[in-house]
Amino acid sequence: MTLQNSIRIAAALMSRSDGRVLLVRKKATESFMQPGGKIETGEHPQDALRRELSEELGIDIDPSEMTYVGRYTAPAANEPGRQVDAEVFRIVIAHRVAPGAEIEEILWLDPSTPGAVKLAPLTRDNLLPLCS
Repeated sequence: MTLQNSIRIAAALMSRSDGRVLLVRKKATESFMQPGGKIETGEHPQDALRRELSEELGIDIDPSEMTYVGRYTAPAANEPGRQVDAEVFRIVIAHRVAPGAEIEEILWLDPSTPGAVKLAPLTRDNLLPLCS
């Protein structure tokens, strides 16, 4: 894949005290993925993630609550032929979340038993294994 085929995103590996991980499904899509979204030109990944979490889930996360996990690439779930280039932050959350903006559905998933849930490649191949 070339650089122009990459979508630069910030994503949250969000979990709660029982170890379940928060996943979201955007409207008119099938795959569940980490909350987050595209990083705008000149925007720091942490700022992009805070903006996206506010828009998508109605929560405000303090930067001190975010731990940088790393940078991962995977095929894009909703844009064939493209890949995501993700800056990932771990967040342990006690806030109540509700879907907003383009989010159709949220799911608290046990990462050790994802079952038949359709997962985005980044989530399935890179991020859920970090939770086991």
